[in-house]
Amino acid sequence: MVRRVLVLGLGDVGSAVAHRLFQAGELVVIQDGPHPVAARRRMAFVDVVFDGEAQLTGVIARQIAAAGLSRASWTIRYVPVTTAAPADVIKRLTPDVIVDARMHKRGKPGHLRRLAQLTIGLGPGFVAGDNVDLAVETSWENLGRILRRGPTLPFRGEPRAIAGHGRDRYVYAPVAGVFSSKHEIGDAVKEGEAVAGIGRRVIKAPLAGRLRGLTRPGVTVTKGAKVVEVVPTGAAEKVSGIGERPRRIAEAVLTLVRELKG
Repeated sequence: MVRRVLVLGLGDVGSAVAHRLFQAGELVVIQDGPHPVAARRRMAFVDVVFDGEAQLTGVIARQIAAAGLSRASWTIRYVPVTTAAPADVIKRLTPDVIVDARMHKRGKPGHLRRLAQLTIGLGPGFVAGDNVDLAVETSWENLGRILRRGPTLPFRGEPRAIAGHGRDRYVYAPVAGVFSSKHEIGDAVKEGEAVAGIGRRVIKAPLAGRLRGLTRPGVTVTKGAKVVEVVPTGAAEKVSGIGERPRRIAEAVLTLVRELKG
């Protein structure tokens, strides 16, 4: 049985989920807003919204027009991506499964249960058997754990350390405005080097290393949005492709999708 799966969220987790399900033979569509700020663009399909097409480790995603959304949009040739409103996408596509991969760290997720045969929530804010049918933990201490009843762990607030660096690897937008940068993901940077800007505000690299996260230039960001990430010099961490954490979450989602009977 092939299932039709709608993934909400184009970040590295949502993209990894869509990628794994697509490779497993499921039909997948991704929904996100028209101006996604996700910074790990080489570890996700994010740039499809701006370029019309993007590739992630051998899988192609293509943007489809909101006006053309229908049950005929499901395809085995590529992963369709739409920026139409979630409610409209659900109504037009009638998915069998909805996976919320928008990573609601502090915000409260909406109620998805009963909008499809199976609804799955990833990360903080979800309650299996309440706002979703099932949930998957996304924090490192319980990574990939499947919940069939009860709440997921609350947002811990601190990222996993890499070479002794945790939150100091990131830069958050000091003001709202249009993000700009002449750098590319993968570039080597020095501590204190100017790597981007928001209006007249200069954003500097927090430490020496390689850029893994860089919001798409031209996107309007809100104050506090994560816009830059640096992997410390010498750390053996990916800056492109699917990372360990998204991969393990995606495997758990695939397990749950395969449980769905026709």
